[in-house]
Amino acid sequence: MCGIVGYTGNAPAAPILLEGLEHLEYRGYDSAGVAVVSPDKGLQIQKCKGRLQALREKLDSLPPLEGTVGLGHTRWATHGEPNDVNSHPHVSQNGRVAIVHNGIIENYAEIKDFLLHKGVRFRSDTDSEVVAQLLEYCFTDHSDPLDAVYAVLERLEGAYALGILCADRPDMLIAARKDAPLLIGYGGGESFIASDATAIIAHTRQVSYMEDGEVAVLTRAGVQVFDQYRRPVEKQRHTIEWDVSAAEKGGYAHFMFKEIMEQPEALRQTISPRLRDGRLVFDELELPEDRLRDFDRIFLVACGSSYHVGMLGKYNLERFLRLPVEVCLASEFRYSSPLVDERSLVIVISQSGETLDSMAALREAKARGGYILAIVNVVGSSIARESDGVLYTWAGPEIAVATTKAYSTQLVLLTMFGLWMAEKLGRADPEDYAAVTAELALLPAKLETVLADTGVYQYLASQYFNHDCIFYIGRNLDYALGLEGSLKLKEISYIHSESYAAGELKHGTISLIEPGTLVVALATYGQLFDKAASNIVEVKSRGADVVGLTTESFRPRMEQLATHTLTIPDTHPALQPNLGVAPLQLFAYYIALQRGCDIDKPKNLAKSVTVE
Repeated sequence: MCGIVGYTGNAPAAPILLEGLEHLEYRGYDSAGVAVVSPDKGLQIQKCKGRLQALREKLDSLPPLEGTVGLGHTRWATHGEPNDVNSHPHVSQNGRVAIVHNGIIENYAEIKDFLLHKGVRFRSDTDSEVVAQLLEYCFTDHSDPLDAVYAVLERLEGAYALGILCADRPDMLIAARKDAPLLIGYGGGESFIASDATAIIAHTRQVSYMEDGEVAVLTRAGVQVFDQYRRPVEKQRHTIEWDVSAAEKGGYAHFMFKEIMEQPEALRQTISPRLRDGRLVFDELELPEDRLRDFDRIFLVACGSSYHVGMLGKYNLERFLRLPVEVCLASEFRYSSPLVDERSLVIVISQSGETLDSMAALREAKARGGYILAIVNVVGSSIARESDGVLYTWAGPEIAVATTKAYSTQLVLLTMFGLWMAEKLGRADPEDYAAVTAELALLPAKLETVLADTGVYQYLASQYFNHDCIFYIGRNLDYALGLEGSLKLKEISYIHSESYAAGELKHGTISLIEPGTLVVALATYGQLFDKAASNIVEVKSRGADVVGLTTESFRPRMEQLATHTLTIPDTHPALQPNLGVAPLQLFAYYIALQRGCDIDKPKNLAKSVTVE
């Protein structure tokens, strides 16, 4: 989603803002802009459509922006097409106020109509501009900028992370938050705001996370934070543990490829603290055994790739726990009158911990009495803070829009939690428990062997990159794994792709198979290999090329069936998808590379989706 960075201090603001925006490029955007304020020059705004490089070139051709207080923004269009005028920052009619905004102002039309009747002239088609214009209007009754800000916030409906500059107060930056992420950074004689820590990690590791309804005032003297009633708030500071190099490419051509290759280490970071002497432990989880016994149903709630984690998790959790598990799209959850009550365990899965649909689902489930357990990557994120319990994946920052290591760590963590819960409830088969935990310790090393040779994926990409449509088929865990493989392909290569339960082929979808169609057939779940083999024969008899993915033990049989065979090491069936996803990620990556796509920043997509 859109990115925000703000600075107050003693250094020129513009270079710091541009540097921060560069680290926010991964979030997805279609325009960028900066605003700097100074006592002599007042508000100075430069913005334009396109990548950040276009803004840099524009600034290089102009006199430097003067001032040590400023805001930067990358916009992903929602209201109004991507163009220079609709870009942020937005300025009020008389140039007194400049704002940047993430989120959606739901009642913007009502506010805009009110202001139009007051003679205000609007420049853009955005919902965000109403905030700047309404602030200027409120200054007629409120000389103090903070008074005006609170007057405006009382009238706004929807989600917002706001950065505000006022020409009358060139020493001050104001921030406000509701249902959209915003953090404060603390440095020596300087302060920051950002929608993501990656924007400011080069300058400070000390941050605090703004809560809904809070307003922050940043000056050279420090930071003051107030709640919705304007009462002072003492914010807890957190230290960002990861190094700035984790958010850099480190010699790789793309962040996505770097993050694919980082998956073995990410798995180690997720598994190692929770696996001791062959036993699973979750010291961070305060969930008494008697509370575990209360649960009679589990909901897995997520969006996108995290939803596919839930699809795989359903198979494993139901096997381990013998409890009904329902996988729910977060965007549909709260509109479906979910059957959640005090005996429901609701597991919300999110990489960013800020996904608005997932936040809304969390709050709906909580209102109905459910116990909320979050699986997230970002420490201190909104979903983590609002949940009853939280399990962090510890995957490190993920920059590419298409998730890889966050997906893998979510998947293994959910499997571990399910097995841990089964043991606590006395439902885990001792031999199965021992087999899974033994394989968990070996999983990172086995994944390294999968990633050791990328040549086969480059070759396959060279053969099939020009296809218009590719199908994935599989059964059971392989069907759920295919959903993620298909999504990876379509989101970064723009090839139409679908994943089908292989048993459903004859119920309609086999009509889409014709000579030359590429089918990726997943058969890593050994118990159903014979069934998968019959489906491969079905599509090949209709002229399909088949790329088959299976385990080493089934390699000879797959080579007799498929046009091309990919294999992964054998492991426990519950963990097989953690190895199986890597070939699908690499296949998608090299297809996109062959097609010349912008792999880290696919068109129309954003890393963190903070609007519905």
